[in-house]
Amino acid sequence: MKQGILSLIAEKPMTTDAMNYLKRGLCAIGVLFVGSSMVAAKDEGAALPLSGKGESLAAEYGARMDELRSELADRLPDISDSKREAFFAAIDQEVAAKAALEDARKRVGEIQTAKALVAHAKGKWIGGADKGIAAAKAAMASATTDEEKKAAEADLAKWEQNRLDGLQALEERQAALVAAEKNRAEVELALKSAEAALVVAEDGPMRKLSEFGLDQALSSNALDGALARYVVMKEATPRGLAAFAEKGEEQEALVEKLLSADDLLVQMLVADGAREGRYGRALEIYRDIWQASEMAGEGALQRLALAISLEHAVPVGQRNAVAATDAPAVVDPVKRYLHFEKALLDGELDPAFVDLTVWDYRMVVNGEEPDEILQWGREMLRNYRPDHITTPDYRWRYVAAVRSDIRYGSQDNQYDKDELQFFQNILMNGGICGRRAFFGRFILRAFGIPTTARPQRGHAALAHWTPDGWVVCLGGGWGAGWTKTRYNKDLDFLANTQARAAGDVFMKVKRAQWMGDVVGEPRVFGLLSGKPEFWNAVALYAQRGIVADSKAEALAAVGEDIGEANETKEKVEIVNAELSGEDRKITLDEDGRITIPAVATTRPTKSNGKIILMKDTGGNALLHYSRTGGHQDFEYEFDAPEAGRYELRMEVVTPSWKQALQLEVNESGSPQVIALPFTVGMWQTSDPVVVELKSGANRLRFFREGEVKGVTLRKFTLSPVSSGSD
Repeated sequence: MKQGILSLIAEKPMTTDAMNYLKRGLCAIGVLFVGSSMVAAKDEGAALPLSGKGESLAAEYGARMDELRSELADRLPDISDSKREAFFAAIDQEVAAKAALEDARKRVGEIQTAKALVAHAKGKWIGGADKGIAAAKAAMASATTDEEKKAAEADLAKWEQNRLDGLQALEERQAALVAAEKNRAEVELALKSAEAALVVAEDGPMRKLSEFGLDQALSSNALDGALARYVVMKEATPRGLAAFAEKGEEQEALVEKLLSADDLLVQMLVADGAREGRYGRALEIYRDIWQASEMAGEGALQRLALAISLEHAVPVGQRNAVAATDAPAVVDPVKRYLHFEKALLDGELDPAFVDLTVWDYRMVVNGEEPDEILQWGREMLRNYRPDHITTPDYRWRYVAAVRSDIRYGSQDNQYDKDELQFFQNILMNGGICGRRAFFGRFILRAFGIPTTARPQRGHAALAHWTPDGWVVCLGGGWGAGWTKTRYNKDLDFLANTQARAAGDVFMKVKRAQWMGDVVGEPRVFGLLSGKPEFWNAVALYAQRGIVADSKAEALAAVGEDIGEANETKEKVEIVNAELSGEDRKITLDEDGRITIPAVATTRPTKSNGKIILMKDTGGNALLHYSRTGGHQDFEYEFDAPEAGRYELRMEVVTPSWKQALQLEVNESGSPQVIALPFTVGMWQTSDPVVVELKSGANRLRFFREGEVKGVTLRKFTLSPVSSGSD
């Protein structure tokens, strides 16, 4: 298994033509890594005092950066002022067309709002008052005391006034609707005209861009090394590099090696660079990972190592269990790498993990959870809901655990246990939108799927990677919110992901951004996120063209209806595992112990939504009793060799506490309650309960009452109680 994965990792190509020479640059860095005792500089780039050596280095790096900028400026494509002005004029026309469309949509929306307000006045307001009046009159008729009669009269007066208010509101709203309807034809025509005008206006900047003749310059990697070197020096700042380099000769030499490893610099910047420009700390992490693993130098694991180095250049705070007072305050980046390396080699991660880019990996490795909780998350889901792992629907793979098992509501959050970690407590006690989205992102990261927060007004949601593009889960569709990334508007984030998915052509976007850095433009990361200057505008409209050429389509949001609800209205595919006779075989051993596979049910005999018969990733057959979907009995029929008392035990997984099954034996009419252990998602054998069996045919009926939480069962054992036992 491990060897097969290693071969797959090694075969994965780099994502851009500029990375074809990456290994050469990595080896140059790697030579210095071996045996280095580099110390990270704190607060790189901050205006802290430097030593005399540091000041000298800062001046040297600054001079080199200025020289490089001058050389690059002379080599940038020359675009005339008139063409630039025409380009921005076309952009302004597009912006105006979008504003006109928004205004037209608003006017159409006002008509729909007026219509809805009339319906509300008729239905909920007046209709609700009529129901209240009827109830108050009934209360008056049945009143037996003066106090009850007075209360009913007061209630009736309140509802009658409420009805009068409703009638007045209805008259006003109907008048507003009549006035709005008079303009409907004009408003709808204006909307169509605005939509058509925007189509034309959106084409304007693209046509002007094509007139610049920049395709060859943006497609060539000739300037990549120099551009990347300049941008890294700019982001790190000469002073930040000096603060790192003044620590010693090794650090100074490392900076020199970095600035000469062009292809590594390009790879870093395509992945959006080191957090806060802390390239010194990123290199230290990268060095430490190289020293800790012989496999970090190529393929998927090299990209993973670099992603961790860039993302953890600023320490990531670790969210420990409250009781874990001695746990590290920040995530150890080397241990995080080793954790994911082992998980990959052990076949625990999603198969698509080896295809991800450095940029993608950054949104896998940046979680606040300790590594052991990532391991727990994978093991928990393999035990409890393996069908969420194997579903071919990537939109819900892994994250379906939120839909199935994170109950909506904060009433039980007060019972969070200090000895459990945050995500274990969410699985145990549920939560509102924030906790559910947190858990969703955690379980995706645990299996190696990139994900980011995608909040919207008054609500928390998430977005995550799929092979068909990024999808919003637990919230409104694209355009309803923002992301907590440099691509603030969610549509800007989406466009960036779609352009990156197009492959090497995405380098046009990065090269134009880097050219903007050379001439001192502020970065703008999306057409909705601000007004870009020339090269950033070129980058963003080139990105738009890439997305259009790729015919990328935005995926519709999923789980919007359960963002703040307990049960989904969406159709959930019912799993019907292929179970063999061996899977259902009830056995009797020489000691008289009866073993009943949980899937050997005589009712129901197949999955129905409440009872799910499934197989885990190892091929073991399991029965899952779902948290949602009402109640469902499940039964077993079997033969006992002898009548008598038997100890019943079950192998069970529970994600939450205070759970029980009720058991009725042979239609006795006297069920007994079996308390289930709280296993925190791990397999555990329940405490024994004693049941009376007949010789020959027996029936066990399990059922649940009240509010239930999910439970997964593997098998039951019935062991005869010896005559000498109590």
